[in-house]
Amino acid sequence: MDGAGLPRRTALLAGGLAAFAAGTLSACAATPATPAGGVQGRPEPAASPPQTSTPAAAFARLMEGNKRWVDGTLQHPDRDPTRRQLVAQAQMPFAVVLSCIDSRVPPELVFDTGLGDLYVLRTGGQALGPVVTGSVEYGPMTSATPLVMVLGHQRCGAVEAAYKSARDGKPLPGHLDALSKALRPAYERTVEEGGPDPVDRMVRNQIRLTAEVLGGNADLAPLVRKGTLAVVGGYYSLDTGKVEILTSTPPSATSSATARTTPEPSGTRAGTLPPSGTTSAAPSGTGPSS
Repeated sequence: MDGAGLPRRTALLAGGLAAFAAGTLSACAATPATPAGGVQGRPEPAASPPQTSTPAAAFARLMEGNKRWVDGTLQHPDRDPTRRQLVAQAQMPFAVVLSCIDSRVPPELVFDTGLGDLYVLRTGGQALGPVVTGSVEYGPMTSATPLVMVLGHQRCGAVEAAYKSARDGKPLPGHLDALSKALRPAYERTVEEGGPDPVDRMVRNQIRLTAEVLGGNADLAPLVRKGTLAVVGGYYSLDTGKVEILTSTPPSATSSATARTTPEPSGTRAGTLPPSGTTSAAPSGTGPSS
């Protein structure tokens, strides 16, 4: 290799690298900047989702959704990427639903709701305990969720197993026996009442008792008295898809709005926890369990 050829090749290589670098920098400069608060190619999400603020309005919204489910006129609301972006940073569900674990009773479908609309808890036979009660309290106490729905259902296997266990005096295996014990008050009320179809009557009694316990506990009762929260019990028909209300319904929207101006009773803890979306831990349950 002659000495004159090496400088010429070095110059060509250097020139090629310089041209590549210039092209790369030019391409980067041509890429539009990501908008503040957003992601490249995606719309910036809104600040926060709207909330249905009164028990009456939340109840009406649930029952309208259930009617659509029964009639087969589903709207499938709040189930798209825009909604996902809207609730990504904060949530304001309009109701808490405590339902059974049964695969045929998914609250989001039964009430035709979507992402960010409901706090949903599911336990066998709507059984309560400290953690479950605390989780129900979370919505009303951190984000002013105005409605709690206890949703039992027709032909509940958990209730049937608990009924037979109590009737026959035979404990259920494993931790299932804890479920049976949690449902014992409903069994005792059913036996006291008498009548046909005791399992179905026990289902209904369990719904009513659970709603009574939640609505009367130390943390939720002040909100119920104030009118900013309602606790209702519903019975879901597997045959028709309809939710039958077994307890009193929330007051009208007018009376709910008036009740919101009533001074809060002393001793309530409502509003003392962090807003929903800023903490990942639910408060521990302090209310009684069934």
